[in-house]
Amino acid sequence: MGKRIVVALGGNALGNTPEEQLKLVQETAKPIVDLVEKGYEVIIGHGNGPQVGMINLAMEFSANKGGNTPYMPFPECGAMTQGYIGYHLQQAIQAELNARGIRKPCATVVTQVVVDEKDPGFAKPTKPVGSFYTKEEADAIAAEKGFIFVEDSGRGYRRVVPSPIPQRIVELDVVEQLVSAGAIVITVGGGGIPVVETETGLKGVAAVIDKDRASALLARDVKADELIILTAVDRVCINFNKPDQQELPSMTLAEAEKYIGQKQFAPGSMLPKVQSCMEFVKGNTNGGVALITSLARAADALEGKTGTIIKP
Repeated sequence: MGKRIVVALGGNALGNTPEEQLKLVQETAKPIVDLVEKGYEVIIGHGNGPQVGMINLAMEFSANKGGNTPYMPFPECGAMTQGYIGYHLQQAIQAELNARGIRKPCATVVTQVVVDEKDPGFAKPTKPVGSFYTKEEADAIAAEKGFIFVEDSGRGYRRVVPSPIPQRIVELDVVEQLVSAGAIVITVGGGGIPVVETETGLKGVAAVIDKDRASALLARDVKADELIILTAVDRVCINFNKPDQQELPSMTLAEAEKYIGQKQFAPGSMLPKVQSCMEFVKGNTNGGVALITSLARAADALEGKTGTIIKP
């Protein structure tokens, strides 16, 4: 049995519309199937930023503008994205497998991820979602539904939701059973549907879990040999976009901490990826390492030809 890897797909691997996404995932499937062809057990996580925003906006607009549709809670919008992104990925991966004569199933697991209702992120929501409103409209909705709104770059007021730290993947046993049975599994889509534990069971909450953090948790819990976070660049760099830019073939945890202290990694892009890799490496008990690279070079990175390895 080959090494087990968790692959976290970035937004560049998916599209902003269903039509665009259907085309893009055909290319996304090729490097994923390259990994399968090399004998790796592959588990896939993915983002859903544009997709959940699109669904949330559409449902919100319809509910507020006479479309006679019910208001759709944010966790349900996240669940919808897991379904349709998973459907597109399954279709593309299965087609690529068939084209290469590889008989292997691929399945999406609609995944809930437990967060702590006392997570500090709930006290300070930061993730903008949904439509722009005037201050008067935002105040009225806030009074009716208890939402929090902030002014967004002079364009109006938008609802913000928390981004709590993932604690536990509810469907982990199902994922492990499918992988052990030989399936390629798509899970923790969009970071997972955030839920909290109550006396009567799990309850969805309006929040967004970082997909790289969720993928790192998944990789640790399935005892993956490697976590691969795919992004737009082949390697992590320091002094990015400066004359003295330097690519990093590898980083130890201590070196990563040093670079973070120097603010080498942008908070909205590379920083959470590096931090998620560090979390996986720290929590891994079987010597696993993490890798950041581009989608197109994923197989090369696993052979040491490119990418940035994060190790103890």
